[in-house]
Amino acid sequence: MKMRKTFYEQNGGTYTQVGDVLIPNLTIGEGGQQPIGKYGRMRKHYLKEQHSVLYSELLLSGKLNSHLLEIDEACEARMELLALKMAKLEDVTETLKAANQMEWVRRMNSIQNRAEEIVLHDLVYC
Repeated sequence: MKMRKTFYEQNGGTYTQVGDVLIPNLTIGEGGQQPIGKYGRMRKHYLKEQHSVLYSELLLSGKLNSHLLEIDEACEARMELLALKMAKLEDVTETLKAANQMEWVRRMNSIQNRAEEIVLHDLVYC
C-alpha cells in the first residue's frame, strides 16, 4: 500500500524515524540569526494569533524569518518617508524647532504616531 505524502513532505520536509515514530527534521532557514525589529516582532505575533495557517506554512518552509525581516525593513522605510512628507505638509521645520522647541516636539510626536498607525494598518496587520 502506497503512503500518501504529508503537507510537510510535499513542501520539501523530511522525517527521521525513531522506533515507530517519525520526527520532522526542522531547521532554521537562512537568515535565522538576524535580529528582527519591532515591526517584524509585531507581525510575527499577529500571524501567530490571527493567521496560524500562514504562520505555520512560513515557519515550516523556512521563510518566516526572511518575511519578518522584509516587513520590518519596509515598515521602517515607510515610517521615515511618511514622517518627512507629513512634516513638510504641516510646516514642521528647523525654523519652528529653533523658535519653539516644545511645539516642534509635540508636532513631531503627533506625526510619528500617525505615521506608525498607517504603517501598522498597511503592512503589519494585513
